Amino acid sequence: MWRAVAAGGAAIVFTGVAAVPAGAAEGGVSFSRVAVNGGKPIVIGVKEEVEVRAAFRMTTKLKYDYGPTVFPYRGKPDSGDTLHSSIITSDCKVVDAAQGICDFEEWLYIDPRNYDFGNEDAGTWKTAARVFLAGDAHDTDDMNLPLQVKRATRVTVNASPEPVTKGKTITVTGRVTRANWDTHTYQGYAGRTVSLQFKAAGASSYTTIKKAKSSSTGALKTTVNATGPGTWRWTYYGNSTSGAKSSTGDHVAVR
Repeated sequence: MWRAVAAGGAAIVFTGVAAVPAGAAEGGVSFSRVAVNGGKPIVIGVKEEVEVRAAFRMTTKLKYDYGPTVFPYRGKPDSGDTLHSSIITSDCKVVDAAQGICDFEEWLYIDPRNYDFGNEDAGTWKTAARVFLAGDAHDTDDMNLPLQVKRATRVTVNASPEPVTKGKTITVTGRVTRANWDTHTYQGYAGRTVSLQFKAAGASSYTTIKKAKSSSTGALKTTVNATGPGTWRWTYYGNSTSGAKSSTGDHVAVR
């Protein structure tokens, strides 16, 4: 279902991962310069609504009632599934009034708590653009722009003892978990290769020291020698369906 909202900017609200509404498709509209989320994957957790920024250009001399929008879809642009809870589109920023060229900004929202949003939705989506024209018609274009939609990961860290004597052993533990969109919880992510990184006191960046594989419960554990004071963290670099994530840092003083 959709509803139009007119309050300052043009807005269309769609509910859930739903089939694209049917209707007569029309020509006379073109979309270009489509950019969604800065080209980065869309990473979604289990409770927090995700805001995705987009921008695009539309060229048409036809009258339209509401829209336009760009959105992720699977299947076919006019008969597949879409992935958004709501979309807000800015007013037209006129580029060429005579040619009907406008630039738009968009805010697309995805709520993982939606009942029909599940783990199977992770992976590659496509991007379509649509505008609803006067007379209950619409124009929908496939933008041939893939979008990666990923399940969020979380990583924790604990380095001990604190403080430690130089040359002695530091034990670094942690856990990597991944969003389960079916149960709306984070669960241990087994068999993941995770990098242990260190930032020496006074340094500006982390360096990978070694790697460890997570247990069946997502647990991480390894040991290192204390060479100097600094901060330890775990970093998971993600995969095709799971987002990358670094833990917070745990500072260890060395005596």
